[in-house]
Formats: sequence, structure tokens, C-alpha cells
Amino acid sequence: MMNKRVYIKTVGCQMNVLDSEMVIADLRRHGYTVVESPNDADCLLYNTCSVREHAEEKIYSALGKIRTQKERHPEKLIGVMGCMAQKDQEIVFKRAPFVDMVVGPGQLHAIPGLIDKVRAGEGRQMAVSLSRNEGSQAVIARSHETFDPLRDPSMRPTPFQAYLRIQIGCDKFCTYCVVPNTRGPEQGRLPEQIIAEARTLADQGCREITLLGQTVNSYKFRHDDGAVTDMAALLEQLHPIDGIERIKFVTNYPKDMTERLLRTIGELPKVSPYLHVPAQSGSDDVLRRMKRGYTIADYMEMFERIEHWLPEASVSSDFIVGFSGETEDEFQKTIKLVERCRFKNSFIFQYSVRPGTKAAERLPDDVPREVKARRNNELLAVQDAISKEDNYKFIGQTVRVLVEGLSKKASKDPEAHVVQMTGRTHCDRIVVFDGNRRQAGEFLDIQIDDVSCHTLVGRVRTVDVVTIGDVS
Repeated sequence: MMNKRVYIKTVGCQMNVLDSEMVIADLRRHGYTVVESPNDADCLLYNTCSVREHAEEKIYSALGKIRTQKERHPEKLIGVMGCMAQKDQEIVFKRAPFVDMVVGPGQLHAIPGLIDKVRAGEGRQMAVSLSRNEGSQAVIARSHETFDPLRDPSMRPTPFQAYLRIQIGCDKFCTYCVVPNTRGPEQGRLPEQIIAEARTLADQGCREITLLGQTVNSYKFRHDDGAVTDMAALLEQLHPIDGIERIKFVTNYPKDMTERLLRTIGELPKVSPYLHVPAQSGSDDVLRRMKRGYTIADYMEMFERIEHWLPEASVSSDFIVGFSGETEDEFQKTIKLVERCRFKNSFIFQYSVRPGTKAAERLPDDVPREVKARRNNELLAVQDAISKEDNYKFIGQTVRVLVEGLSKKASKDPEAHVVQMTGRTHCDRIVVFDGNRRQAGEFLDIQIDDVSCHTLVGRVRTVDVVTIGDVS
């Protein structure tokens, strides 16, 4: 009888990390155990991303490395799942003919049954679809609710932090983006189910949850009686849950960052004053070609609302450099936007054409690669300088940190008594300090002594002990 040992490799966004957690939870219910090496697995799963070409090529490279293993052990089952599977479909079989199964993000709950079909000799299996059932939103949500509540704490980056999906798909249709083609139309999950899942996470020991959606602050659920639960109302329902001490959410859409939402964040102490709101460009003409649906004036109005209602908030952004037709003047407008907004940090990407998008069909990829690289480096240098300068204000301050675990530079010696630990502040700044492994999952007060553009460096704050009779 075939052993049920599964290996999974995940690339891409937090949605993919969450999807992998749920797939593994489902497979564990069917008797599978997880292994760390593809060499030890009977079933190898690759959870994929299509947002950038590099992520896709990374998966095809990984598949190429296991081809010989598949030839030597044809009983090993290889599955490709997620966004690239949805986008490429039969192309996956053509580029990697030894793959047994291709599964889109909307059909991940079917993986155990598809594995059984392959094992039964029914040939390659493909399950890809973006369709939604007809009917009210509540009916649709319930019909798609068989999968999300499955949780597997062992698959999380830490046992006390978890992702919680509140929204599926996207309706924005930016010209460069494949997400509407891989995850389907925007759909909010039923609030009652989100609340129930959050309580489950709290019972499992989670102290921090991050709400996920392609444009998470656009969340709305229309009930059968006509009532609407929006993002602000959902936060108000999540806030009282015992055990959950921090609530974050990503990624946000500028036009839906309303005064009501910002005011609600300010009124709820558990909700982190951290907002990731991609701008993508500082040029109205580029935004129009991207079909982003807002102008720089709109973005600045939003930014001023944030400054008014959440003056201590940290804001981060995404930018694409070298998009179709981007001139030097348009790029300089992006630099000016970064200098004005002084983002906590920015994720900067060089534009790459994604097949199936409107940009691929209608707009030329006409900015030379070396120009994209130069603009990437120039914008990154501007952002890093701002980040470091703004971090200096934390020197001498004490910040509250949720300790996540060992830092990347920490000693891996299990006998080491003092190791470098890492965590994050309420406003999502990374902090490193000397501590010990037992502190993971705790909230600690850290006094900041030094900074870099990405990190605050400090030490655990200790309370001075005063000897009785010492009044000095």
C-alpha cells in the first residue's frame, strides 16, 4: 500500500501560504503526513504564483529538478496548484509532461479526491474554474465554505500568528494584473463564518490574525435582508474576541480607505495602525494606462485622511517601475510621491508582461530592461533613505513587540543561551534584540538603541530594582 507522505512548496503571497495550510489540513484528515524533503514524499505539491514571471519560472525550475526522480519512481505523484495552474492549465502538462495533476485555487478542496483518481489509473487530472454559483451572496458564500475553516497550526510561520481570508477574488481588473483571471470575481465571505474561524484561531493559541483580501478594505457582505457588513463593521465584530490581541489586514485599495474605516481603526486598540496601500505610480497617465481607477489627487486625499484620523499610523506601498510607456518625467513623479508620503517601506517591482492581461494584449513592453533596473534601484535608494531617517525617531524609545522567533542572523546552536530574536511593533516595524527562544509568542517592551532602514535594534527593557533605604 502507498505511504501517504506529502511535500509542499509554496511561492507567492500570503493567500498562497494560507491555501497551503488548508490543503495540508485536508490531506492530514485523509491520513497524510508532511515531510520536509521531496525525496521522502509520495506526493509532491507545488503551490504557485502568477503575479510575476520570476515566480512562475521558479516553479518550472523546481519541477525540472524532480523530473529524474519521477522517472526513477513513477509512482510519485506530482501536482501543480494555485494561480499558475489556473492561468496555464494545459501548458503545465506541455512544459512538464510528468506532472499528474493541475488544480486551480478555487478547486483546492478537491485535491484528495484527484489524488485518488490518479492512483486509481484514471490518468492526469485537471480541475480549474472561476465560476461562482448563482444566487444570493449568502447562498454563494455558504456553498464555497467547505474549505476555508480547515486549519493546520503546524503549517503556519509561527503558532501564534495566522492568516484569515475574508475575501475571494478581485473586480478591479488592473491592466497588468492576472489575479481576476486566476482567482475570479470579488466575493466577501459570510461574516459569521469569519468570526467563528477567528474564535477557532484564538482557541488554537493565535494572538495575532491578519485578514486577507486582494483589496481587503473593499470587503462588503450583502445579507439576504439587505443589510451590509463592511470592513469597519467586521473589525468591530472581531475586536472583542478573547485571545486575539492584534488584528492586521492587507492589501488595501486607495479609493476604499474611507473616513469611517479609519475612524474605526483608531477606536479599536487591537487593530494595528499599519496600512499597506499600493500606489503603483506617481503619474496620472501611468495610472490611467494601468486602469487603477484613481488619480494622484485621489491618493493624496486618502493619505491626508490617514494623517488626520491615524496620525501615528505607518503606511507602506507598492510600485511598478518601467510600465508600458513610462517616461523619465513620469518616473520622477513617482519619486516625488514617495518623498511626499514618506512610506514606512515600499515594495518595488520591475514591470514584466503577464500573458492574459489587457496590458499584454494592448500595450507594448517598451521600457528597456536596463532602464527598469536603474529606476528600480533609484526608487529603492530614495525609499531606504526615508525609512532609515524616519526610524531614527525610535532611538531611545520603548516599543511593544510581539516576539515571532529567531532572527535570520540568530545562532542556530540549540544550546545557545542568548540568541538574536525578532518581532514586530503594532505599526509593523521589525525589531531585533538579544533574548532567548522561550520568548517567542510573548509581548515584550524593547528599548531601541539603533536602527537601519528596515530594522530597529534594541534590548529587553528591565525594571530598575531599588534597594530599601536607597533614596539616591
